[in-house]
Amino acid sequence: MRADAQRNRARVLEAAEEVLARDGLAASMRAVAELAGVGVGTIYRQFPTKEALYQAIVVDRTRRLAERAAELAEGSDPGRAFFTFFAMIVEHATTKKVFVDALSAAGVDPKAGSPDLRGPIETLLVRAQRSGAVRPDVGMPELLALLSAACLAAQQQSWDPELRDRALGVVFDGLRTQP
Repeated sequence: MRADAQRNRARVLEAAEEVLARDGLAASMRAVAELAGVGVGTIYRQFPTKEALYQAIVVDRTRRLAERAAELAEGSDPGRAFFTFFAMIVEHATTKKVFVDALSAAGVDPKAGSPDLRGPIETLLVRAQRSGAVRPDVGMPELLALLSAACLAAQQQSWDPELRDRALGVVFDGLRTQP
């Protein structure tokens, strides 16, 4: 892909994410094109349907989360990295639901083509446990259950950031190693 086409694609994905978060499933390709500063034809050349655009957004967002997990895993504070990433996933879930619902309604698997985050999450968990920041008896099944529950709550509730932070504080206290 040419450099200008890559830049256009990135602008379209960013604009589409913003328009869909604002307008929901009623978002138009024209509104996306206007915000991205490209023509509608540019969008349709890369994304022949709305569903293809939604799928690309989900894949791009998940790829960015995986990259961020890798960055955090290289940091010097494994506990902070773990809890930061947990909170990022919950925040991500609050806007992801619009895209997932649209894809599911169109019969498209929302996870198709997305990187699997279980490996990066497990890496962060193990590092946090080795540092003493997270209880050693927490395994991936328990962590994924807590993460799924927090994401579902964030999607179902109109969580303001303060409520989300307080709720996550309770979850995080349960995950921390007790003195």
